[in-house]
Amino acid sequence: MAGIRRRGGVRRGGGPTLEEVAARAGVGRGTVSRVINGSPRVSDRTRAAVEQAVAELGYIPNRAARALAGNRNDAIALVIPEPETRLFAEPYFSDIIRGVGAELADTDLQLLLTLIRTPKERQRLANYLSSHRVDGVLLVSVHADDPLPDLLERIEMPAVLSGRRSARESVPYVDSDNTGGARAAMEHLLARGRRTITTITGPLDMYVAQCRLDGYRCALTDAGLPADGALIAGADFTEDGGRRAMRELLDRAPDLDAVFAASDVMAAGARQVLREAGRRVPDDVALVGFDDSPVARHTDPPLTSVRQPIEEMGRAMVRVLLEEIEERSREREQLVLPTELVVRESS
Repeated sequence: MAGIRRRGGVRRGGGPTLEEVAARAGVGRGTVSRVINGSPRVSDRTRAAVEQAVAELGYIPNRAARALAGNRNDAIALVIPEPETRLFAEPYFSDIIRGVGAELADTDLQLLLTLIRTPKERQRLANYLSSHRVDGVLLVSVHADDPLPDLLERIEMPAVLSGRRSARESVPYVDSDNTGGARAAMEHLLARGRRTITTITGPLDMYVAQCRLDGYRCALTDAGLPADGALIAGADFTEDGGRRAMRELLDRAPDLDAVFAASDVMAAGARQVLREAGRRVPDDVALVGFDDSPVARHTDPPLTSVRQPIEEMGRAMVRVLLEEIEERSREREQLVLPTELVVRESS
């Protein structure tokens, strides 16, 4: 068979190849692929060189051929193992979804949102992921006993967690400084002269809840105050859970003068119970939440809260996942983003 002649770096009878774009840009084939797939792991200078070569050669990526050659599906799954009631009631999830969507906007990837509410749905998802019908997974709201992260590792599926299962997490994740944020909230309350400070925790099978409780305890210890178990009530990050926990705390410690709730939604529930009990916020009881969600700004009075960059966490999860998909052999990335206390009238 006669060889194909090329003129000006472009094949006759066909468009330019990825290799030709790489040669024109003076980079490797993998770098061109990263630029075309929207990977952030490329410098601005290199990206500009590749884009110029693409324009000069008239290179048009063939998505179907690219997916077939690289065993790619051009799709990622965002998995939330929670019921719809939590998904639509808690701003955390909508902010994560917004960040993920914004980061994917300039790529060719399709986003598949999956909720897991029952063991049957979990098994169905496991079967689906095991068949590698997506290129990667973003997993939100991780509990300690969740088998999905281990499954994803076994089937070698690129994955990134929002949060982590423990301090020894092996899967790539994006988290926020939950311990530091809780400590800052407590230091603020202590500086305001509050001494009988209670806390409403999230479910303690979640590392995020453990870290916020650790921050509460550490701040009390630093202040020379006991971390009395009677001042701690567990809940589930829901408004109803916040109400139940607040009633429990008022029964146990009627002289309490502050509440640190591990989420704004739980703080809103606690606020309702305090009002019903005739406790004024902040005169009688100071109240602080966590997330700095829209709930904090609409509470009466507006809620002091620990801000975590939830939308940026969603964006960062996508960036880390795209890097995992592109280069599985590299070191696993694990990010912890800073938090910040936003002081309002409730404290």
